[in-house]
Amino acid sequence: MFKWTFGIISSSTLIIFFLVFSSEQGNATGSEENPFLTGDERNNIKIFSDVSPSVVYVTNTQVVRQRFSFNAMEVPRGSGTGFVWDNNGLIVTNYHVIYGAHKVLITLHDGQTYEAENVGVAPEKDIALLKIDAPSSALQPIIVGDSSNLAVGRKVLAIGNPFELDTTLTVGVVSALGREIKSLDNRTIKNVIQTDAAINPGNSGGPLLDSRGQLIGVNTSIISPTGANAGIGFAIPVNTVKLIVPQLLAHGRLYRPILGIEVLPEYWARRFRVKGVAIMSVQDSLPAGRAGMVGIREDRRRNIQLGDVIIAVNDEPVINEDTLLSLLEKYQPGDEVNVTTMKDEKIHNYNLRLAEPEN
Repeated sequence: MFKWTFGIISSSTLIIFFLVFSSEQGNATGSEENPFLTGDERNNIKIFSDVSPSVVYVTNTQVVRQRFSFNAMEVPRGSGTGFVWDNNGLIVTNYHVIYGAHKVLITLHDGQTYEAENVGVAPEKDIALLKIDAPSSALQPIIVGDSSNLAVGRKVLAIGNPFELDTTLTVGVVSALGREIKSLDNRTIKNVIQTDAAINPGNSGGPLLDSRGQLIGVNTSIISPTGANAGIGFAIPVNTVKLIVPQLLAHGRLYRPILGIEVLPEYWARRFRVKGVAIMSVQDSLPAGRAGMVGIREDRRRNIQLGDVIIAVNDEPVINEDTLLSLLEKYQPGDEVNVTTMKDEKIHNYNLRLAEPEN
């Protein structure tokens, strides 16, 4: 608010006042020249300016039939965020963002929209890899960082499209490391980053960045009774994503070695009070069968008896199928492992060479 005082003002004084007033107004609007910006604010502005062209809007559509005419029509099912992985048009997002989609549309920073091809998905890690046929000039790949040197308290920034609001920035810190969350298929995702940077519906699949503007995680979920941000969000570490993307590109799924077993269903495992992973059957031509492991059997009275129950792999305990699969993800086909089982109330050890997954 200005208070005007009437009096005689010389022309030179009036000119000086005009120049000073104009300079202050310019500094208030020019972010780079504004002397009142802190170093942290300048950092936020620069990162958002540099990285937002790499962030994309993901729309998931499905086909439904009209109630009375039964005519099929395509309607939006949900939306989320993703980011450009490379100049070939690869886009990374969350699996749950595209789950159940009939068609996935990607809108780039320039407003152009492309239909995406599903290259591969890893539901157990909540990661999906898409591809769009866009000119390389329209694509700005994100700079991939390293999540191994993160520490609690480090600044992080999230860019996404919450509630269909285009390209929104939130800022926070790493609240905790090594968290575990459940994926859509009820698998445990380990070593997850926890942050207090606001992650709302629509932010899923967007990048979590460090103070250099480098990708350190993929925002995936929140803990909230209302579905809105409550200060606890999670992101898949970028080092996990760097391992997954080549597998999805080559195989369309995670390339996990196998033992060659069929696991006893969870319902029956609970009835038998199994501690570990009970084998229902083995394939003779695959590692478990060749090593002599056996599944469930019937005795002479037609009572069901358990065969081998896996309790450890290379001395790492196996609690359930989820932990067994997580342990196998550490190895490659051809690696030799020691599998410890319980059978007939005795401990058994089997040395076997892991096989390639079947198509």
